[in-house]
Amino acid sequence: MQPPSQTPVVKNPEADAILPTEHGEFRIRAFRDPHTGKEHSVLYVGDLSQGTPLVRMHSECLTGDAFGSLRCDCGPQLHASMKAVQEAGNGAIVYLRQEGRGIGLYSKMQAYALQDEGYDTLDANLALGLPADGRTYDFAAEMLYTMGVESIDLITNNPDKEAQLLQYGINVKTRVPLIVGQCAQNRSYLRTKASRMGHILPV
Repeated sequence: MQPPSQTPVVKNPEADAILPTEHGEFRIRAFRDPHTGKEHSVLYVGDLSQGTPLVRMHSECLTGDAFGSLRCDCGPQLHASMKAVQEAGNGAIVYLRQEGRGIGLYSKMQAYALQDEGYDTLDANLALGLPADGRTYDFAAEMLYTMGVESIDLITNNPDKEAQLLQYGINVKTRVPLIVGQCAQNRSYLRTKASRMGHILPV
């Protein structure tokens, strides 16, 4: 019989660790939203409480981030933001579990099926009785508060992100455009985001 492990049990260690990536070394901190139970993270470099960090609010996109889907520009946006934050030396990717603009993976696949039949990305959500964009950034603001952030340069093409963060007390000093990942397969998707959802895109 093996003796019981003598490894001491660490009570409630901080959920913050080093994360080496192809874009450089980050730290990653995990947060759990007490209202939804969802776990979100902040991938960061530098001391976010100092100066004006460069920040990207990135909502989870399994198909784009993990599988490299060309139906959207999410994967290229994530990687371009990681590269930009590393180059800035002080900034973060706030990675939010808001798949499919907040409707979840299952409903996102249902919306994809409708898009295959000719619906655009907005009408597909509405046809399912779902919001065009159900994402919120209140807990994202709380995550930044805990890390000493009050003012940021925000990487986004979406004015709604800027407006919501301002509403929740995060000062957006500058909006930094992010134009990457455009291709033939997502041209219609991006055109809808620009013409019907207010995103600032050159399409």
